[in-house]
Amino acid sequence: MRLAESDRDSALSVSLDSVPEAGPSHPAGSSNGHNGVVAKGNGFSLPHTNGSSKGNVHGASPVHDGLDGLASEKRRPPIARVTIPGRTLYEDSYADREEFIRLVIQSLRDIGYTESAATLEEESGYIMETPEVAEFRRCILNASWDSAETALMRLGVSEGEGLWEARFLIAKQKYLEYLEAGKTTMALNVLRNELAPLNPELDHLHALSSLMMCSDPADIRSQVAWDGAGGTSRRRLLMDLQRYIPSSVMIPQRRFATLLDQARTYQQSRCLYHNVPVRNQAYSLYADHVCDRNAFPRVTTAVLSVHEDEVWNLEWSHSGRYLATASKDKTAIIWRVELDKDPRFRAYSPEFTLRDHEYAVGCVSWSLDDSILLTASENRITLWNAKTGLRIRTLEQHTDVVTALAWLPDGSGFISGGLDRKIILWDVDGKPRDTWQRTPIRVTDLMVSPNFTRLVAVGMYDVPSIPQPAASSAVDGAAAGPAAGPGGAVSGGHPSETRIVIYDLATKQPESMIRLEGELTSVKISQDSQYALINRASENGPPAEIQLLDLNTEQVVRKYMGHTQSKHVIRSCFGGVEGNFVLSGSEDGNVYIWHRETGALLEVLAGHGEGSVNSVTWNPANERMFASCSDDKTVRIWEPPPAESLATGASAGLGVDRECEGDGGKGKGKGRWDAGPSASASASASSSSGAGPSAGPSSGSGMGLSADVASEYGIGPTTALF
Repeated sequence: MRLAESDRDSALSVSLDSVPEAGPSHPAGSSNGHNGVVAKGNGFSLPHTNGSSKGNVHGASPVHDGLDGLASEKRRPPIARVTIPGRTLYEDSYADREEFIRLVIQSLRDIGYTESAATLEEESGYIMETPEVAEFRRCILNASWDSAETALMRLGVSEGEGLWEARFLIAKQKYLEYLEAGKTTMALNVLRNELAPLNPELDHLHALSSLMMCSDPADIRSQVAWDGAGGTSRRRLLMDLQRYIPSSVMIPQRRFATLLDQARTYQQSRCLYHNVPVRNQAYSLYADHVCDRNAFPRVTTAVLSVHEDEVWNLEWSHSGRYLATASKDKTAIIWRVELDKDPRFRAYSPEFTLRDHEYAVGCVSWSLDDSILLTASENRITLWNAKTGLRIRTLEQHTDVVTALAWLPDGSGFISGGLDRKIILWDVDGKPRDTWQRTPIRVTDLMVSPNFTRLVAVGMYDVPSIPQPAASSAVDGAAAGPAAGPGGAVSGGHPSETRIVIYDLATKQPESMIRLEGELTSVKISQDSQYALINRASENGPPAEIQLLDLNTEQVVRKYMGHTQSKHVIRSCFGGVEGNFVLSGSEDGNVYIWHRETGALLEVLAGHGEGSVNSVTWNPANERMFASCSDDKTVRIWEPPPAESLATGASAGLGVDRECEGDGGKGKGKGRWDAGPSASASASASSSSGAGPSAGPSSGSGMGLSADVASEYGIGPTTALF
């Protein structure tokens, strides 16, 4: 709006942050906000911020105090008005020039450049706000409640729900301030004659009326999370009221900064390798944000080869300093990782080898404080003291293979699920606390949402049919129910489907059940609790894929493809900063990484030997490190390529020729869920043939290091490799 047209609507910015003035100093004294100096009441000491720009175009320009009027006047040479034809910022631009200039003026005032803002107003002819906006702000900040509603109406707030809500907010602030000041009679009058006639929700009205019983102002402030008339409550009220005023009249606070943040967020979403933690972000406005691929974990820096058979599962501790692995060799290993050391000198040592398992170990799960590690072997769950490696107790309430272990987000207990259709809630010490009714699926995996509201389980759903002659079974193990055959069919003759069941965690009742084709082997939930990542195997059906399911809409919003999975249990995970990536193993022996938002396949990492890569896990404390485990009996640690290797031209891939060796240990890997020890071993043997890795220049890691680089990094039989 033009400076000379003071009757036109303008804008207002409100900021909770007090910013020192950058420019000439102006005297400020105690005031009620109406006498041209900065008001000291209500904690509002924001000099020269988004004030009313009223002044002459040619001549002395008044300097404003950010509230209502002039802080002081300072004579200066007149500034000529610049007249530019057109309305847009540039000839080929869509941005409105007036809007842009007003946002610049707002930003200059916000950070303290009030003289520059006043100069720009005079030179451009656009002003920040009209007198009506300044008057409304004065009414709120100085508790002129009788005039506030009238001033609000002049700012374009129309009759209806918006005006009703704005009136309620003003009356509520008025009521609380009277109570705080001990003016009970006046507060009661506001409650009866202003708040109650607006017909708010009864619970809200009762909560406000109960404050009449508080004799101490501190109790009032505590009960309603309000900091009082002397705090920032009036400024917060002003920001709340801003929602009901047209943005062209009252510009949202820090609007320019908001637009910059939106641009940065968009650039991050389009940056395929974005993996920079917020604390380390150093963004420039001079160039678009792009992360370097060479800072992405895509080369093997260590190989842990202690297990004597296929490694089936693994999980980092919450501290990121320990890694638990589970193997077909009937052991689990807790590895200690020197996380703070340079990767060239970092040691990986088997802290404890947990051997007291009769069968292969399929699951591992850390308690919230990393003091307890759970392992699952067939139908048994074992609790281990992660600090001593000693067994605490073994639980045998399940009657078939335990396929999933998940700690509650608050660490108060854990949940287990299995092929026996049981889901059991346990206390932290292993005592059964509760159990779900018999589930409609044979659970193959489950997870609790971080917000503690849902439990998502995946598994096989048996469809009733005409009885068929029982087929002979070679499964060796205790199975309570039919065993799944190839392709998800039930060997007993009953057709089988796979389903996702979403439970309400509080009631234990299913919210929904979603049918999918192909066997479901893994589920992970995003940190915002909105999405579930589900591995779907393929055998004689649609191609294998990983699906991203929106738990609110129950729709698949994205699919990730390229890996292979038909016979074995493959587990995927989210990874990187804000879960920007999807990571999965594959039956072709490679690790696959996709960009979560776009679904683009970023890396196919070779390096593991023959057989499937069964599970992957991203380090929660180091966004540039993840681990994978395989049928080749090894665990690999993946990190960005070292700078030295890039300098020698070996950045395409770094082979790891050295291994970390130690005593015992095995993990859990593949094989059909329904297969017992013998059947699982048979499945693994039959599937490993022809599943060798296909390393090539496009793979992230599979090439050998040059001899001089290997020598420099001290690659040997017992240290971490590059």
